[in-house]
Amino acid sequence: MSAHKASLFSQLLSLFNRNDFSHHVREVNAEYRSKGFSCWDQFVAMLFCQLTNSRSLREITQGLQCCEGRLSHLGMSVGPARSTLAYANQHRPWQLFQRLFYDLLGTCRAVAPSKPFRFKNKLMSLDATVIDLCASAFDWAKYRQTKGAVKMHLLLDHDGCLPVFAHITEGREHELKTARGLPLPKGSIVVMDRAYVDYHLFERWSAEGVFFVTRMKKHADWYRTESRGVPADSPVRTDEIGEFHVFQAGRRIKRRYRRITVWREDKQEEPVILTNNLHLAASTIAQIYKARWQIELFFRDLKQNLRIKTFVGTSANAVHIQIWTALIAILLIKYLQFKSKCGWHLSNLVALLRLNLFTYRDLWVWIERPYETPPLPPPFVQTEFCELDLGQQSPCLS
Repeated sequence: MSAHKASLFSQLLSLFNRNDFSHHVREVNAEYRSKGFSCWDQFVAMLFCQLTNSRSLREITQGLQCCEGRLSHLGMSVGPARSTLAYANQHRPWQLFQRLFYDLLGTCRAVAPSKPFRFKNKLMSLDATVIDLCASAFDWAKYRQTKGAVKMHLLLDHDGCLPVFAHITEGREHELKTARGLPLPKGSIVVMDRAYVDYHLFERWSAEGVFFVTRMKKHADWYRTESRGVPADSPVRTDEIGEFHVFQAGRRIKRRYRRITVWREDKQEEPVILTNNLHLAASTIAQIYKARWQIELFFRDLKQNLRIKTFVGTSANAVHIQIWTALIAILLIKYLQFKSKCGWHLSNLVALLRLNLFTYRDLWVWIERPYETPPLPPPFVQTEFCELDLGQQSPCLS
């Protein structure tokens, strides 16, 4: 469909292959005993919720029903009823949205910019964020005695700052449980905070050729075996190689690790960084740990710009669907950022897209010149014959 006949929302949806979508629906058996309301309709409705920041099922359904003349461009016939959408979110498998996320991730990674480092190793950040829920309404989301929550575990690729892995659990599940089962490519560098310090995990990653960068615990039982020189004008204060006096499960931690102390002028403190990478410069290791802040910025952007802190359904399945749809939406926004030359800030792009979602503009022209008034098409002149008083026929312009 040409751009002047399709809205921006319709052109965004065209990034999803409908054949692949139908294949995923069949694989997860998502339309079992469905009656008229397809999985595509559900996906469009939930993506509409994220892009318009709808706060309830009523806002989603009424917002779509107001645009019924344009829904055919989205692959929908009519706007869904509120009870129909609620039932679909409660019973249809959230794994369908997870598969759509990874399909779109492949499209985004093909155009993502590279990380701001010269080394060739894949750089990723690992962290988790807690999404608070009402304990009485979301009684399945166990966190604390009087508080419910879910926890989203995320692995962020610094090539484009894209989430390449996401896992949603109850709020009380520890981050290490997800990290221990996470497959990482050989040669990659994972940066994380002190919540992931586990010496057995570090030993396993070192044996698999995976590098890590993290903060050392304050009372770690460490002894130095080698000291390396540091430049006089560098914020790096010490660069040491050593081992741990740690016995866990009757086995000593045998590998050598590296401890780097860095002075931070802005916070007037000296964080101690631990890594198993013995080859990169100490200043590079310090910059790698500083880059961990990108995953915190990603969590901030996700929570501030998309509907992820309040939910339109209370079941676990509905919450999973809404979170996965939010991740799909932020991938769409990042894809537009990558394709544009304007240097969009993510929040500005989300706000303007929300206002122009049903505007009939070429999407790729719009992201380059969003404030420009599109040229009007030439007027359509229709020639018809009209009866004159003398009984003659003459062309008449209307």
